[in-house]
Amino acid sequence: MGSYVTHILIIALTLCNLSRLLVVESRITSGGSFKTMSKPSMSNGEVEGTRWAVLVAGSYGYGNYRHQADICHAYQLLKNNGLKDDNISVFMYDDIAFNVDNPRPGVIINHPDGDDVYDGVPKDYTGNDTSINNLFAVILGNKTAVKGGSGKVVNSGPNDHIFFYYAGHGGAGAVLMPTDEEFYAKDLIDVLKTKHASGTYKSMVIYREACESGSMFEGLLPQGLNIYAVTASNASENSWEFYCPGSYPPPPPEYKTCLGDLFSISWLEDR
Repeated sequence: MGSYVTHILIIALTLCNLSRLLVVESRITSGGSFKTMSKPSMSNGEVEGTRWAVLVAGSYGYGNYRHQADICHAYQLLKNNGLKDDNISVFMYDDIAFNVDNPRPGVIINHPDGDDVYDGVPKDYTGNDTSINNLFAVILGNKTAVKGGSGKVVNSGPNDHIFFYYAGHGGAGAVLMPTDEEFYAKDLIDVLKTKHASGTYKSMVIYREACESGSMFEGLLPQGLNIYAVTASNASENSWEFYCPGSYPPPPPEYKTCLGDLFSISWLEDR
């Protein structure tokens, strides 16, 4: 657990504060010890370049409340730390806030005593627009390939920094999108290589919250891409829900679903 907490604290410095961003070598951490190979990309305390974020809730249905709650919370954190809506692309099915099972209509919480994290979240890609095609087009900044949604893409430049956060379901070498499509590790790595080859970012940080999420990167993510990937689990273990009925701490009694995920709340609440 000690090394896991170390990972969260280091990445919290990178993203939660958002006044600092590090350029790091491509490497994957999944619970073991590691060394960051980092150098500040700052001058006089200012971040060089523009900061971008792609936030993806990879599920649908009230039973998966936690994934959209994680993503909405991440949006609020990024927004409160200076990112503009124009630079944040949000993918979520958007069937939770006004779901008939939601005891607080129009409200999503990520902590038993938490505030509403749904308010103000951009509805960039919802419903069937949360497709793999749109996700990859957004990452690559390919506006013409986007089908539906807001059309917002990561129109980044060579000095820019990108945060890509996914919370959802996964298996060996794949994760799910809300459209029930799977995207595979090889496809993701190919997109990341293409993005790097285009020279349109300086550093990228990827968080992956899913079972067996380490399998998306372990032995696959090349060195030299300036991508730092952190996963909730290694290639063969589960990730875990949190704030669940019957567990401690529980959600408010009217909630019959989990409010968050252990990996995600560990960095979202670390401020």
